[in-house]
Amino acid sequence: MSGSDYEKELSEIEDANDPPCRDIGGENSFCHSPYIVCLLQKIIAEVIGTFFVVFAGCGSVIVNKVYGDVTFPGICITWGLIVMVMIYSTGHISGAHFNPAVTVTFAIFRRFPWKEVPCYVIAQLGGSLLASAVLSVTFETKKEHFFGTIPAGSDLQSFVLEIVISFLLMFVVSGVATDNRAIGELAGLAIGATITLNVFVAGPVSGASMNPARTLGPAIVMKQYKGLWVYIVGPFLGVFAGAFAYNLIRFTKKPLREITKTKSFLKTLSKENAV
Repeated sequence: MSGSDYEKELSEIEDANDPPCRDIGGENSFCHSPYIVCLLQKIIAEVIGTFFVVFAGCGSVIVNKVYGDVTFPGICITWGLIVMVMIYSTGHISGAHFNPAVTVTFAIFRRFPWKEVPCYVIAQLGGSLLASAVLSVTFETKKEHFFGTIPAGSDLQSFVLEIVISFLLMFVVSGVATDNRAIGELAGLAIGATITLNVFVAGPVSGASMNPARTLGPAIVMKQYKGLWVYIVGPFLGVFAGAFAYNLIRFTKKPLREITKTKSFLKTLSKENAV
């Protein structure tokens, strides 16, 4: 595949997955009012989505610590379910990032405009802070009710785990949400299941953050900053590596559905037999 063909295919895939802000009103510019309206809609969707992800996920942690009714498997399932629900609710509006590491990585791989990255990151942090504040006030949390993420063992152990589980998360996101050969309708289910699995594996050790916003909100509200660098550096490295790995295997000359068409396969066989 030539360089020009590669760029053309990349552009087509990006167009297929990019939220349709630039389709409204023509120019893709901050001074063009329809674009601003669309951007505001996406920002609001990110705030609401991140708010409920943190509210439900961290809320299950508080309820379990205060009342003891949720249990660890319940916390894992809650995280997976709320992510899945919010992806299906807002994915068609904002892309349902809810995670600064995901947003920045999309921009690095030219699947998201850099000029919107600050807006998304601020929205995600704002949603996490708001949810953390609501939880803290509602449950009158004490120090022992901390619902953020802190390393249970060494910082290095949690750091490695955060890289690995963030890698898996972004690898799955890249496969089901950005590749037009995948079944897009299953994206929320696949990503939610990945979150659940990751929390099962890494939750008892690192808290299974995978998301700097998820960690920063509770940490700032409850003033608990132990091992904070782990949950900022680890997810960014893991998410970037996951996206990079998927992009190594993403491109083929033909979509998979064309390669595996029965009719095309039979025609190939008949030609070979004729020879």
